Amino acid sequence: MPKTLPAVEKPVKIGARVPQRFFLNYCTYGYTMPWWGWREWEHFIDWMALNGINLPLAITGQESIWYQVWTELGLTDEEVRSYFTGPAHLPWHRMLNIDRWGGPLPTSWLDGQQDLQQQIVERERELNMKPVLPAFAGHVPPELSRIYPDAKIERMSDWAGFALEDYPWFLDPEDPLFPVIQKKFLEKEVEIYGTDHIYGIDIFNEMIPKSWEPDYLGRVSKGVYESLAAADPKAVWLQMTWLFYNERKYWFENDSDERVKAFLTSYPAENSILLDYYCERMEVWRKTQSYYGIPFIWCYLGNFGGNTFLAGNIKEVSDLIEGAFAEAGPSFQGLGSTLEGFDCNPFMYQFVFEKAWNMPQHQDLNTWSVALSQMRTGVNNPEARAAWKELFDEIYIQRSVPGHSPIMNLRPSFQRSTSYHSSIRFNYENEKLREVIEHLLAAEGEGSSYEFDLVNLTRQYLSNQFEQRFADYKTAYEAGDAEKMAELKDEMLATFDTLDELLASQDYFLVGKWIADARNWGADDAESDYFESNARNLLTSWGDRGNLLTDYADRSWAGLVKTYYKPRWEMFFEAVDEAVAAGEKLEGERFDTLLEAMKDHEYNWWTERPGDFPSKPQGDPITLVRRIMSCQ
Repeated sequence: MPKTLPAVEKPVKIGARVPQRFFLNYCTYGYTMPWWGWREWEHFIDWMALNGINLPLAITGQESIWYQVWTELGLTDEEVRSYFTGPAHLPWHRMLNIDRWGGPLPTSWLDGQQDLQQQIVERERELNMKPVLPAFAGHVPPELSRIYPDAKIERMSDWAGFALEDYPWFLDPEDPLFPVIQKKFLEKEVEIYGTDHIYGIDIFNEMIPKSWEPDYLGRVSKGVYESLAAADPKAVWLQMTWLFYNERKYWFENDSDERVKAFLTSYPAENSILLDYYCERMEVWRKTQSYYGIPFIWCYLGNFGGNTFLAGNIKEVSDLIEGAFAEAGPSFQGLGSTLEGFDCNPFMYQFVFEKAWNMPQHQDLNTWSVALSQMRTGVNNPEARAAWKELFDEIYIQRSVPGHSPIMNLRPSFQRSTSYHSSIRFNYENEKLREVIEHLLAAEGEGSSYEFDLVNLTRQYLSNQFEQRFADYKTAYEAGDAEKMAELKDEMLATFDTLDELLASQDYFLVGKWIADARNWGADDAESDYFESNARNLLTSWGDRGNLLTDYADRSWAGLVKTYYKPRWEMFFEAVDEAVAAGEKLEGERFDTLLEAMKDHEYNWWTERPGDFPSKPQGDPITLVRRIMSCQ
């Protein structure tokens, strides 16, 4: 930003192309925002206002409301706080995926989050936003059966390999207790946080209903809506439609939309808003006759797990959005983003929200890339423009997918990926990315965005280069070329150190800041240690040792690279050398032994909390990038 903003000589009014602009994802509250305080939230809310967002998801502090509801219904303090997960895992507790894991939640957390949510919704309303608050989705503590033995409470299905004791419990919406709890929760929530009458409820997210019969699905959704309307006659039910993508083989069985239609049309369309959640991959509105006339918001997801990976199909996204404007009809009511994590490809989200406004000059991608080049480099010259044109044309050409990660961040293996979610593909020549970095260096830009982009692009360049070296290492291994293997091993291990030093120059890429922010929530040292372990776990094992989601939230962050990812590769290279020396391959029992050792390392990293990591940036990013590129 310039020190003095340019004067606006006369009012400028630009109309919106759609009335709703939605932002956030339940998962963002785990992968990016769990440790935020008011300083971060105030800055972020201002950013949303400046990008025209008027419908933000606002789910902070709901556990304090639930605590009051459940204890007033007769559950004990220990039962309720143990029902909640650890703070970073709360999004998946809220989405009816897991209970208990990482709990019990400290009382200080419940109180602090309630205070924070009051500040959040007050500020959002000051800026003419309508916060989307949570409501009751049927998720209950199992101990509720002790108080209501006749209630229809059932254990839900497995999710992500968590243990049976972590499975969630669901109260049938047709049970007479359902509207009682809905009313009780909303009354307390409205008393403490106010309301704009828009509530997020998602009842079958990544879960299997007890029946796929359309009649049952319709009865369930109708029951949920009626409980909501009874508690707030002005209520609008907002729900994500991720389930229709993620479980599409069930919802669209035999290419029929009968189940989807029964579920969505059992209550009034005017009291519903749907989030078409992952439109860059699958536009559900096209499979459902524009959601049968129900208002919906076209959403760009763009990031899974907070993964640090260059991804964004900008031209395709532009065409898809314009296709919705041209073809979706009157039920198309808004644009939004449902990203799981921030701080890797920020301009993609700015681009999506600019599409919501009548600014014809910004609809042309070439014009937009020129404007963006000046905005992010702080200069207006041919080198800056060339860099951003190449980014648009050559690099940002693929959509984000779950597990989009550099191979450096995954458990190493020759035979197979040992991470449940992993995708290391990039659809461009790495030399193209090098050209972009060289253009940016030649542009001699200035400012924090310029520095961030240089580090972010160089981070990806080094990660891609590592993958190419590993492919050569595998070839040398198969050919029995020990000398070449040793040379490549040294180069790959050195890349971890180089990358860690580079990442340490940016706030956004510091695991030390993530940990320090988590510890700040502790009322004493014991609580701070608890929050730190929870913060470390989400980025690594995600749950217990060897969890299916291990590395789902992997990211190239200083501290994490050197003390978590690098040791796994050192263990791998040592195991390879031992196998080769014995005249064997790294497979079978040998690989299984290595895998167990890597799981031990992962577990120890978040339980024993090794390493003291800087929470503030170190080093000059431009100097570091110049040095790195001169050595390549």
